[in-house]
Amino acid sequence: MTGWDFLDKIVAIVPPIAAGALGIAAGILFLVGFGKHGLNFLKYGFKQSALDDSLDKRFEALDQNINGLRTEIDGLRTEMRTEINGLKTEIDMIKVNHFGHLKNYLSVLDGILLDKNIISNQDKARLDNELRNM
Repeated sequence: MTGWDFLDKIVAIVPPIAAGALGIAAGILFLVGFGKHGLNFLKYGFKQSALDDSLDKRFEALDQNINGLRTEIDGLRTEMRTEINGLKTEIDMIKVNHFGHLKNYLSVLDGILLDKNIISNQDKARLDNELRNM
């Protein structure tokens, strides 16, 4: 059975007047659609304007999502900078604190060495000057 045989059976089932009316209606729809949308009517049909609106809405939603992500990324960058600056401050405080303890320890050690007569007053004065300069 070929396509022509199938088409002949369908035409035989539908009365010729109804088939003619359907053919005329299809022709009118094609002419109106082609006149309104041109060659795009063959691609999209009458829904072409709805398709354009749908694409615009999708692109707007995509832009909003991208802007939201950019805002979140900027917030994360700010938080990371704050954390890093806080860590640098803490490290500097630890350095100063430990260095202060070290200076105190060295000055006590100078006193002990002077008491035991291991170093002279002149050496102790030189060490104290070095500690003050630090």
